[in-house]
Amino acid sequence: MIRLIDSKKMGRGSHGWLESYFHFSFAEYRNPDNMQFGVLRVVNDDMVRPGTGFDTHSHADMEIISYVIDGELTHADSMGNRRTLTRGQVQYMSAGAGVSHSEHNLGKDMLRFLQIWIFPDQKGLSPNYGDVRFSFADRENVWLPIATGVNNGRSPAPVRVHADINAYAASADPGRPLEFAVSPGRQAYMVFIEGKALINGVALSARDALEIVEENILVTPEETAHMVIIEMARA
Repeated sequence: MIRLIDSKKMGRGSHGWLESYFHFSFAEYRNPDNMQFGVLRVVNDDMVRPGTGFDTHSHADMEIISYVIDGELTHADSMGNRRTLTRGQVQYMSAGAGVSHSEHNLGKDMLRFLQIWIFPDQKGLSPNYGDVRFSFADRENVWLPIATGVNNGRSPAPVRVHADINAYAASADPGRPLEFAVSPGRQAYMVFIEGKALINGVALSARDALEIVEENILVTPEETAHMVIIEMARA
């Protein structure tokens, strides 16, 4: 089973310095029928103007992955980390028992990135931070493993999260279809970041999403298709 999530019908946030698409209920977008998908709690597609950002704030008991699409994302946290990431690079923070951090666009261009929040399989863990500076070419016409659960053995992803998930990124060119298998008892959420494609006959364009439950998919790009997919146990 697959279900298209049309970006035109997503929740929106507009604050001048920040423009957001909310895949699930978040901030000013409240929909009790759209709170999460399995262990996936938040997917925000954020656009942050230069010289602005999210000032220091706190999190607890959440696994947070940030995927940079364009521009520069500068992270600083109460553990002493300060890092700047660019297109296609990934940062991970396990909020655990509690951590404070900030996220800013200190560059000259618009920052666009995905915020992905995942419920952990344990509470009160020690906070942790990491990032991976993937080359964008690493995901061209292939599913690049970017994150997996600490107890999973499915993918050799460098980011290890405290949840039963597997996350991948891909950039597929026209004429280079990509398959993705979702096994029985599993489901997946695809964020279609850029381009156009048919997926099992369903047309997706930039910022759309797809819920996939126990079904294998075939991505047939019409334009270069940039995607992130989070695979997990079926809810």
